[in-house]
Amino acid sequence: MHLTPIEYKLLCLLSKNVGKVLTHTYLTQNIWGHSWENDVASLRVFMATLRKKLEKNTDSVQYIQTHVGVGYRMIKEE
Repeated sequence: MHLTPIEYKLLCLLSKNVGKVLTHTYLTQNIWGHSWENDVASLRVFMATLRKKLEKNTDSVQYIQTHVGVGYRMIKEE
Protein backbone atom coordinates (compact mmCIF):
# COMPACT_ATOMS: atom_id res chain seq x y z
CA MET A 1 0.00 0.00 0.00
CA HIS A 2 1.33 3.43 -0.93
CA LEU A 3 1.06 6.11 1.77
CA THR A 4 2.15 9.71 1.53
CA PRO A 5 4.63 10.88 4.21
CA ILE A 6 1.82 12.66 6.10
CA GLU A 7 -0.47 9.62 5.95
CA TYR A 8 2.38 7.45 7.23
CA LYS A 9 3.06 9.84 10.14
CA LEU A 10 -0.64 9.87 11.04
CA LEU A 11 -0.83 6.09 10.92
CA CYS A 12 2.25 5.74 13.12
CA LEU A 13 0.96 8.26 15.65
CA LEU A 14 -2.45 6.60 15.83
CA SER A 15 -0.99 3.10 16.07
CA LYS A 16 1.32 4.12 18.93
CA ASN A 17 -1.76 5.32 20.81
CA VAL A 18 -4.30 2.58 20.04
CA GLY A 19 -7.49 3.02 22.02
CA LYS A 20 -6.76 6.65 22.96
CA VAL A 21 -8.60 9.60 21.47
CA LEU A 22 -6.05 11.98 19.95
CA THR A 23 -7.29 15.54 19.67
CA HIS A 24 -7.13 17.58 16.48
CA THR A 25 -4.60 19.89 18.16
CA TYR A 26 -2.40 17.00 19.31
CA LEU A 27 -2.36 15.44 15.85
CA THR A 28 -1.66 18.66 13.94
CA GLN A 29 1.09 19.72 16.35
CA ASN A 30 2.81 16.34 16.09
CA ILE A 31 2.54 16.13 12.31
CA TRP A 32 3.02 19.72 11.15
CA GLY A 33 4.02 21.74 14.21
CA HIS A 34 2.40 24.72 15.91
CA SER A 35 1.81 26.69 12.71
CA TRP A 36 -0.89 24.20 11.62
CA GLU A 37 -2.52 23.93 15.03
CA ASN A 38 -5.93 25.20 13.89
CA ASP A 39 -5.99 23.61 10.44
CA VAL A 40 -8.52 20.89 11.15
CA ALA A 41 -9.74 20.94 7.54
CA SER A 42 -6.39 19.68 6.22
CA LEU A 43 -6.28 17.01 8.91
CA ARG A 44 -9.75 15.81 7.88
CA VAL A 45 -8.66 15.50 4.25
CA PHE A 46 -5.60 13.43 5.17
CA MET A 47 -7.65 11.23 7.52
CA ALA A 48 -10.23 10.64 4.78
CA THR A 49 -7.59 9.54 2.27
CA LEU A 50 -5.89 7.35 4.88
CA ARG A 51 -9.22 5.72 5.70
CA LYS A 52 -9.92 5.01 2.03
CA LYS A 53 -6.61 3.18 1.80
CA LEU A 54 -7.09 1.20 5.04
CA GLU A 55 -10.80 0.47 5.20
CA LYS A 56 -12.20 -2.14 2.84
CA ASN A 57 -15.82 -1.28 3.65
CA THR A 58 -16.24 2.48 3.83
CA ASP A 59 -19.74 2.12 5.32
CA SER A 60 -18.43 0.88 8.68
CA VAL A 61 -15.51 1.94 10.84
CA GLN A 62 -12.83 -0.73 11.05
CA TYR A 63 -9.67 1.02 12.22
CA ILE A 64 -10.06 4.77 12.72
CA GLN A 65 -12.97 6.22 14.65
CA THR A 66 -13.94 9.89 14.50
CA HIS A 67 -14.84 11.69 17.70
CA VAL A 68 -16.73 14.70 16.32
CA GLY A 69 -15.33 17.99 17.54
CA VAL A 70 -12.51 16.23 19.41
CA GLY A 71 -10.28 14.06 17.24
CA TYR A 72 -9.61 10.49 16.16
CA ARG A 73 -8.97 7.10 17.76
CA MET A 74 -7.48 3.94 16.33
CA ILE A 75 -9.64 1.01 17.36
CA LYS A 76 -7.96 -1.93 19.03
CA GLU A 77 -8.66 -5.09 17.09
CA GLU A 78 -9.71 -8.00 19.27
